[in-house]
Amino acid sequence: MDKIYLNEMVFYGFHGVFPEEKKLGQRFLVNLMLEVDLKKAGESDDIDQSIDYGYVYQLTREVLEGPSKNLLEAVAEELSTVLLSRFNLLKACTVKVIKPDPPIPGHYQSVAVEIYREQSL
Repeated sequence: MDKIYLNEMVFYGFHGVFPEEKKLGQRFLVNLMLEVDLKKAGESDDIDQSIDYGYVYQLTREVLEGPSKNLLEAVAEELSTVLLSRFNLLKACTVKVIKPDPPIPGHYQSVAVEIYREQSL
């Protein structure tokens, strides 16, 4: 299957289990891999045969900057559900939500959740 990637989109949201995360907010990064047959788009040069990246970004922003959730898992699940419901051509998606500065002890670059969801038949 062909793939479209949107990498390291940056948003500011209020997700997390700690009260300060919900009050102060923090940065989140999102990587998306969208599985779609791009043959017709490549042959026709017609956006209607592909997926509008700008609209994907807008939907991602609405989820990430929208109502607070406790878990990255819930954010990723909501985003995959939204994307699969809005794009008929989308066969499956991989959603990775990254929290670069989590308020937990230790030394690491980030924490992240990645999920893979397919269009239900």
